[in-house]
Amino acid sequence: MNTFTTDKLNELLSLPSETEWLEFKEAKNTFNFDDLGRYFSALSNEANLNRKECGWLVFGITDKHRRIVGSAYRSKQTDLESLKREIADQTTNRLSFEAIHELNLPEGRVLLFRIPSAPAGIPVAWKGHYYGRDGGSLVALNISEIERIRSRGVIADWSAQIVPSATMGDLEPKALELARNRYADKHPDRRQELAQWDDATFLNKAKLTIQGRITNAAILLLGREESSHFLSPSLAILTWILKNSDGTEQDYQHFGPPFMRNTDALFAKIRITKYRYLSNSTLFPVEVTQYEPWVIREALHNCIAHQDYSMRGRITVVEEAESLLFSNVGGFIPGTVEDAIRQDAPPEQYRNPFLAAAMVNLNMIDTIGSGIRKMYLLQRERFFPLPDFDLSDPHRVRVRVYGKILDENYTRTLINTMDLDLWDVIALDKVQKGRDLSKDEVRVLRSKNLVEGRLPNLFVSAQVAAATGDKAAYIRNRAFDKEHYKELVVGFLAQYGTATRTELDHLLLDKISDALSTAQKKNKVRNLLHEMAVKGTIHSLRKGSRSVWALDEKTFHVR
Repeated sequence: MNTFTTDKLNELLSLPSETEWLEFKEAKNTFNFDDLGRYFSALSNEANLNRKECGWLVFGITDKHRRIVGSAYRSKQTDLESLKREIADQTTNRLSFEAIHELNLPEGRVLLFRIPSAPAGIPVAWKGHYYGRDGGSLVALNISEIERIRSRGVIADWSAQIVPSATMGDLEPKALELARNRYADKHPDRRQELAQWDDATFLNKAKLTIQGRITNAAILLLGREESSHFLSPSLAILTWILKNSDGTEQDYQHFGPPFMRNTDALFAKIRITKYRYLSNSTLFPVEVTQYEPWVIREALHNCIAHQDYSMRGRITVVEEAESLLFSNVGGFIPGTVEDAIRQDAPPEQYRNPFLAAAMVNLNMIDTIGSGIRKMYLLQRERFFPLPDFDLSDPHRVRVRVYGKILDENYTRTLINTMDLDLWDVIALDKVQKGRDLSKDEVRVLRSKNLVEGRLPNLFVSAQVAAATGDKAAYIRNRAFDKEHYKELVVGFLAQYGTATRTELDHLLLDKISDALSTAQKKNKVRNLLHEMAVKGTIHSLRKGSRSVWALDEKTFHVR
């Protein structure tokens, strides 16, 4: 048996059901050829949009429960191989399956179709129509997605474009001096050389100009305030907004070029106060700054480096009572945050490679690709919530950095005493924020006895609660034995004779696990009363114009 293919199948089976570049089909005996072509188009396009090398279509496995049922589709090898040509006859640029893997498992035959990602700039059509996925549904590829795929074929770098009428006089002397100092910090071995370079030589060496000609990157980072007109219709604006705890805007300020200096000016607007919390080992409070300066600068500089300036948007930093929200226009290049952390290496591509190279030389960003990972580690070391990346809008990236501990005992003890890796911490951070987790994340947390409850209502387990001293929260979240609730109902009815559903809700709701929503709690009460009625413990009767519950006359205990 092909071990690699078996491992690949297990990997695909572990992915979330909403993965849009992956589809499972039973195809027990046959499969409509046009539907196969539509899925080829959709999975190829979705692989491109999600920055994957390929998409996968798997036959012989149910989509809903992912159970292997086996497929007899094109059981002859010659028929299976001819499928590549048949598909290519109807697709863009004669694109077809890269490989068709056949697995004969004990449960049945499984086929894995490897579908290449749509080429950069070229969405893939089936019989002239473009297809994509909306969750688990096969749909027409929308205009926005078509344009996203097409835009990836454009190799022009906005930041490297020459500004014909700009001269050295359009650059700010103070920003140029700061740039020299930052270059020396980045390249200490070149300090003596740097002292001998005139400004034109330095700008060429720092990759801000091209053969002495001023670029968009040079204006952006070093240009005088009034030089921003050279970048029109693109915008070069950093906006800081201050909001109070009610979300009301209290103050704001806009910053234009030179970004080399004005990122520091924006940073100075942010109020970095002291934050105190108690440690288990001492009665004296531990004092830290509310925000880690490196994290702020990394988030802001990444916004500048990865902004899509052709979209004419601005970069914003919203300072709220207990967090900072950074926002820039343009999709997230690595595809997912998990990919960026996992690779921990330079991204395969930059939106503005010339600008990125200049920012590296000026010690504003690095090229080792560990920025996001370091942000996570710094927040973890401070026992603060991890940064939140909101990638729900394909044309904008939002990053929230927290300046407050959500549960200091929980976080501090968890990290210091349980020797968790970063992936465990990321998953537990989702739990404390009430975010969705993948099946694999839940499985790992359960295997380490870190969480309890049922999806989507997970909470910290008794083991962690005991370690952190958060036992009260655990008691609020765990469920009492069902018999305990029955005894409460019987006791109430024995005392008062009858009870309305509202009265029983009032009796039980605050005693049911806080891990459940109010609607889920009420549903639990309804099921409990139904079960007691079926067993003959209680029964419903009319009392005036309303229904009430009463003990069965022959029952004086819970059955």
